Amino acid sequence: MNKNSKLAIIFTVVITAIVLSAFTKSSVQTKRTVVVQPKIQAAILLDVSGSMDGLIEQAKAQLWNMVSTMGKAKCGNDITPQIEIALYEYGRSTNDVQAGYVKQLSGFTSDLDSLSKILFSLKTNGGDEYCGHVIKSSLNELGWDAAPENYKVIFIAGNEDFLQGNVKYVDACALAKQKGVIVNTIYCGSRSQGIIEHWNLLGECGNGSFTNINQNDKIDDIPTPYDSLLITMNGSLNNTYLAYNYTGSAKLQEVVVVDNMNYKMSKSAAIKRAKVKANSKVYNNATWDLVDAKEKDKNAIAKLDRAALPDSLQKKSNDELEKLVEEKAKQRSVAQKQIEELNAKRDAYIATEKAKNATKSTSNMETEVERIIKEQAKRFNMTIQ
Repeated sequence: MNKNSKLAIIFTVVITAIVLSAFTKSSVQTKRTVVVQPKIQAAILLDVSGSMDGLIEQAKAQLWNMVSTMGKAKCGNDITPQIEIALYEYGRSTNDVQAGYVKQLSGFTSDLDSLSKILFSLKTNGGDEYCGHVIKSSLNELGWDAAPENYKVIFIAGNEDFLQGNVKYVDACALAKQKGVIVNTIYCGSRSQGIIEHWNLLGECGNGSFTNINQNDKIDDIPTPYDSLLITMNGSLNNTYLAYNYTGSAKLQEVVVVDNMNYKMSKSAAIKRAKVKANSKVYNNATWDLVDAKEKDKNAIAKLDRAALPDSLQKKSNDELEKLVEEKAKQRSVAQKQIEELNAKRDAYIATEKAKNATKSTSNMETEVERIIKEQAKRFNMTIQ
């Protein structure tokens, strides 16, 4: 074989190898699927005028039930959606009149502790309730995700005429439909009065739901044999957090503060909060808790800013921190499982007690919002057990 023939063969082999390599890479890239986590974005718009003390009390407890319900949602391939909640108040006379007495209290956030603290700080104050204005403000100001597979929803609750104010509800509702946001209206009072005051204008508001509640209704707080143990397990869960970075210690203190706020309101609220905290998919503190941070990024410990660690952790080596995080993660898993099992028994016990003492009860914010979420999530291929 002459020299030219050998060179031709070598050239052919090299080119073939390059082509095959490129094809293999292309095939791998083609097969690689990017998993996009859908979202549930919910904006809560609360009337804080003088007669709404009962509504605010219900909203404090409702936050945990709402998140718990959303946290059960599953999309294709068993994916749990990311949950973001925003909060507005309207009807407070001390708010800016140019803004329609509307105020954003929180943009979309997954920081449930901060959101709960805001709810507990709310007080009522007389004023004008402009529903169209607060709906439109929330649609314009919040970062609504444009992806069509996301469940985007507004819950507006109040008890004055829906048509008040300079912003027409039809304009607000047209914007809602444009953004793919469902608007649900919750009238605080009788259904017939809600219709008289135009809270049943569904078609214009993105196929939402109209319902009415008794804002002064007390949510059932049926004692069960599992309550004390659940409160204890919530404390065990708190002991698994490892604060890091410059805000970690303050956020850990906030967890305990919000626990106490909910417990003082009712044992039921505290237990519902514990149930949410036990679900790491919806209650995740990777920005300040080292256990969650390590779960999110396996190299989190190697990236730590040592100066931002508490004194008790600063002198530990990376290996020692790895072992500590692993130990705390195991303890958390045990606590989460026990809270889940105890809650299932508690729910069954409460269901039995309610069946024994079956009486016609009025609707409240908790029961209605849960019902609406379960119903509407189906439109976005989300199933809630």
